[in-house]
Amino acid sequence: MQSSENIDLKSLVRSIPDYPKRGIIFRDITSLIAHAEGFRQSIRDLAAPYEGKDIRKIVGIEARGFIFGGAMADFLGVGFVPIRKQGKLPGDVVSQDYSLEYGTDRIEMHADAIEAGEKVVLVDDLIATGGTAAAAIELLQDVGGIVEAAAFVIDLPDLGGAQLLRDRGVNVHTLIDFEGH
Repeated sequence: MQSSENIDLKSLVRSIPDYPKRGIIFRDITSLIAHAEGFRQSIRDLAAPYEGKDIRKIVGIEARGFIFGGAMADFLGVGFVPIRKQGKLPGDVVSQDYSLEYGTDRIEMHADAIEAGEKVVLVDDLIATGGTAAAAIELLQDVGGIVEAAAFVIDLPDLGGAQLLRDRGVNVHTLIDFEGH
């Protein structure tokens, strides 16, 4: 059942003040994905720039990137590859460390998930500072993947993550901007 009207996706994102700490406004996408037409539209809008392109895989970042990435992969008729936190995947993996405010973390992907020369789109629910997305792009490029773009439902432009990726030559596609943190 398709709706002919465009839904204001931003109105479907719940903003929760002072979470996870004072001064932060958490942008909660669970209210968006619970709205059938809003979720359907977000998938169509995220996938639209890649229809008819030679994209082979959608790559989702754990965990909310799995929700949007899996649905996008289905919509586009391509494969889906999860990028997970360290220690969550069985078998041979490739990994990438990245910096956090205090310390480092590591993401992993199955070593055989992307073939050299495959065009992929990286997907997550939100881009903030861009650290995890940048690490995921590095990981994909290290195995020979061609990162055609990175797509996010929400951009927090004041935190600079989308610009960080653009400065590294990655096309960034977002649906909603929220000013501030």
